[in-house]
Amino acid sequence: MAEECRLAQEKPPVSRRSVLKSAAAGAALMAVGAPAVFAQPKILRFLNAEPGRESVRALRVAAAEYEKKTGIKVVIDTVPPDDAYNKLQSAIAAGTSYDVGTLAFGGHVLLLQQADKLVPLTKLVQRHKWGPNVLFPIKGENYWYPYDYNFCWMYYRKDLYQQKGLKVPTTWDQMAENCRALTEGGKYGVGHPVGSNAAAQWMSIGYMWADGVRMLDNNYKLIVDNAEMKPKVVRYLEFMKKMAPSMPQGMTQALFGTVLGQYSGGQIAHAPYAGRLIEVLEDKAPDLVAKTGFFMYPDSAGKSQAVNHGYDGWVVLNTPMREESLKFMEWFVDNHYINFLHSAPLHMQPPRMDVYDDSRWRAHPLIEKHGELVEFMKSILTRKDAVIRSIDTEGPEIDLRPGKMFETFAICDAVQNVLYKNMPATEAVDVMAAKYRTVL
Repeated sequence: MAEECRLAQEKPPVSRRSVLKSAAAGAALMAVGAPAVFAQPKILRFLNAEPGRESVRALRVAAAEYEKKTGIKVVIDTVPPDDAYNKLQSAIAAGTSYDVGTLAFGGHVLLLQQADKLVPLTKLVQRHKWGPNVLFPIKGENYWYPYDYNFCWMYYRKDLYQQKGLKVPTTWDQMAENCRALTEGGKYGVGHPVGSNAAAQWMSIGYMWADGVRMLDNNYKLIVDNAEMKPKVVRYLEFMKKMAPSMPQGMTQALFGTVLGQYSGGQIAHAPYAGRLIEVLEDKAPDLVAKTGFFMYPDSAGKSQAVNHGYDGWVVLNTPMREESLKFMEWFVDNHYINFLHSAPLHMQPPRMDVYDDSRWRAHPLIEKHGELVEFMKSILTRKDAVIRSIDTEGPEIDLRPGKMFETFAICDAVQNVLYKNMPATEAVDVMAAKYRTVL
């Protein structure tokens, strides 16, 4: 696979927001009438945001089969995930709306639903049992069909642990000590992005979620600096400062692919990522596959664990082809959903619980080979001590305000202020909270 294709796939579910701009543009969508019908009513347009070669191939194969079966031509257009919402929005405004689209942010689903541009998928969704915090219902209806989780957890070098006599950490102190012990000879203990970017907010704050931090209460009031939460955030920032000497230089510039390269190249002993990392190792560094283990982000006291949330899904748009689109989606999820998941077999973690017991899904060679990882991934969905959180999903239901908070990168600023400007952690929390309040 070409490097640009590989890097295009190296995304978490949170690298896709432009909520402040999207909210204004979303309001404009309400003024746009139903798209005009041009020439060929039996063409169904599908916007894909998984640009990896195998994912595109899976969709095109399904499209060809559907056309042969029904006579309806399904045109697959593909864009990078960050461009998907703007592409959908522009097509609607031009009167040439896509019929099916891909989104990676619940806030964008909400914007389109509020503009009456989506068709409910409730009946299709309710046919199966789903994992937690992925359906994002709006007023009792489901407007998107999730196809994967992209959780972020920690990977580690089992061989180096054995050499040093280390144990998998269950507390922050143990994690920091392990990273310190593995920082030597030009090698580093861990690679956590700490720039003001989506990578940092997906890969570096899971420890905070594990320790019970919540940013918003059920009324969307900011509580990150209240009497209960502020000490927890302060502890997290002080922990990150303790970890800093165990990280390579330049982590303020690090992105998703940076960490994959650092780990696969043997530069770091711990790496945060989803299942994609194992796929990269199988391709680029097969000698490290058997030497790699995994665990969730620990908390400070050894009582809880967490992953950072991530997700992707499809929506059906309210076009003259909506009935045909619903028929296509029903056919697709019955006949090609698993094939599509196989295009990134370890990275696209199924949100549908039935898939884990489906022999067709388990038949993929990488899923068979990495059964321990698959069971770990499944356990995240059922364990009572596993926390699944992200900034953009804070609050009791899907809402635009957490997405706006995400875009401020205020938590990233707090980490940088403590690590590089020697700001006291308590002051850094105050600065962070003030920045969040500007968008609430």
